[in-house]
Amino acid sequence: MIEQLAERPETTVPAADRLLLEPFLHFGAERIYNTLTDLYLASGARGFRELHALRGGELRPLELPGELLAELYAGGWLIESAPDLAGRFRLKYVSLEASTVCNQACYFCPVSVARREDHVMSMDFYEEIVAQIAVHRATLEGVSMIHYNEPTADKRFLDQVRLLKRYDLPPAVLTNATGLTPARVDAILGMGGLRYLSINLSTLDRERYRGDRGGDHLPLVLRHLDYVKDKPLAPTMDIAVLGAGDAVHRKDFEEIRERFAGTRFQVHFYEVMDRAGAVPIGLHPFERHQRLCGCEQTGSRPVQWVHVNPLGQCVLCCQDYHDKYVVGDLHEETLDAILSGPRMSLLRRWVYGMEPAPEDFICGHCIYALTA
Repeated sequence: MIEQLAERPETTVPAADRLLLEPFLHFGAERIYNTLTDLYLASGARGFRELHALRGGELRPLELPGELLAELYAGGWLIESAPDLAGRFRLKYVSLEASTVCNQACYFCPVSVARREDHVMSMDFYEEIVAQIAVHRATLEGVSMIHYNEPTADKRFLDQVRLLKRYDLPPAVLTNATGLTPARVDAILGMGGLRYLSINLSTLDRERYRGDRGGDHLPLVLRHLDYVKDKPLAPTMDIAVLGAGDAVHRKDFEEIRERFAGTRFQVHFYEVMDRAGAVPIGLHPFERHQRLCGCEQTGSRPVQWVHVNPLGQCVLCCQDYHDKYVVGDLHEETLDAILSGPRMSLLRRWVYGMEPAPEDFICGHCIYALTA
């Protein structure tokens, strides 16, 4: 959504010397994105040039015309100085993993390198978490049922979808489709469907599929996809074709796109990445990022996401496979207390360059880190 400054209501503006640039803005040549309001300011819009100048140190809030200063403040582009600005968040996406179980070991996933111990979250605890998530339903766009698990490998998969629907939350299913059976598809359609469905399918070659994933599941997967391909299981239904970005990958992508042409599936070409060093393959920074100023992986992970593992721990990011950056335990704290608490605030300050991050900080090795 594009912000229109002129349409903002009148607001009492603090003294200009108490105002500063919102630290959670994402700056680009064509637009500026505010992760807390979920609004964009397009190039050429009033205030766009001034915000860039403020960021570059070429301008101070005191030097802005009073009317523009008020508009930028009312729109959330400028904010009043406060002790802990990093405690703020806008919950837009949730990753809620009820089990660590995965029935594959894809070469581009850390599961193939270091499979985790089995952990299963109880459904009672799952519902406690879902109830806390539901407080934020007004801003939520998706509750993903995956971290590094396979959600359809869980026998309680339909119960979990049903629970999310009962709390009026938008289920997002990212899956290898091995357990996306016709019966389950029909059951989900009977519940009103999902918000989002993404299928991870990297090739139609059975031998390579088995070698890439450690399981001979391709015939089963294709039967499931042929059943669901023309059914309105979700408004957005994608197939992600992951590969090395080479000729083989391109050929796989074209074959999959041709096979599902004219269906509800949109087929996308994605090059694998190294999960911030968790797998020894894929896109990665050539050297450690020296300056961090945000995260742009389907929004901002530290500001707009929460990732919950089956132990009830909240972790920083989907790249944090080994749960190094645990920010709270939902057995001991509420979701809101964790998201606004000191551990999450510290990580946001590191990610957004509000204070220097440690040399080994995960974002310093991630392709999704903003650095300029």
